[in-house]
Amino acid sequence: MRAKFEEIETNSKIKTIGFFYRGISVFKKVYQPRCNIVKYEKGDMVAESNSIVVRWRKYFSQLFKVHGIKEVGQAEIHTAEPLVPEPSASELEMAIGKLKSHKSPGIDQIMAEMIKAARRKISLEIHNLLLLIGRRNCLKFGSTRS
Repeated sequence: MRAKFEEIETNSKIKTIGFFYRGISVFKKVYQPRCNIVKYEKGDMVAESNSIVVRWRKYFSQLFKVHGIKEVGQAEIHTAEPLVPEPSASELEMAIGKLKSHKSPGIDQIMAEMIKAARRKISLEIHNLLLLIGRRNCLKFGSTRS
């Protein structure tokens, strides 16, 4: 124990902060009691690990039990989302213009500056792509304009 304290003190003096805090965290952990008792359906209590596993298995099998399988056909999906009008090419150009510069790129690694620089060339392609996605029912576009 004394050696551990001396190691922590040494790490503090030579400024190896990572090792210093790791050493302190060992002493900060406190005992947290756990209750490993599960109640059966009829009220009996079990503390054995095997019995607990059996009880949980039975509980989840009852919880996820399917009482009959019906043939599922093409379902109609209703959402609470309102239909939005199809974006116009000018709206898309305005949105590209509003992109913030000097920000980290997203997961696609495309920087806003690159999109802004090629705005005139790619805005029509992006617009066509959005309309294609909307027609394939991936986006909920309405037919009316506001």
